[in-house]
Amino acid sequence: MIKRFLKRLIARNKEFILSRVLAVKDLIRLLMKNRNTGEKWTREEIREIRAHLRHIAMLVPALIIFLLPGGSLLLPILAEVLDRRKKIRRPPAVPDKSSPDT
Repeated sequence: MIKRFLKRLIARNKEFILSRVLAVKDLIRLLMKNRNTGEKWTREEIREIRAHLRHIAMLVPALIIFLLPGGSLLLPILAEVLDRRKKIRRPPAVPDKSSPDT
């Protein structure tokens, strides 16, 4: 329910939010890190994302929810809505070297 609400809220302002995110160097790369590689954001990356979102939230008040305590847990939803691709890109699976080739 909350996820659907947030998606609608972001989708309403998607083009403007996306233009602001793209204007900030490396923010889109940071936001999409989790979707592209499956890796978790580091604390430093979350701080950087939040600093950029704080600036953008002055223009788009809907983004304030990501700055509230616990708002970083909702960042994957923001990345999902702003992602311009249809599918999640995952790196190819690396074969396990500990198992013998048979």
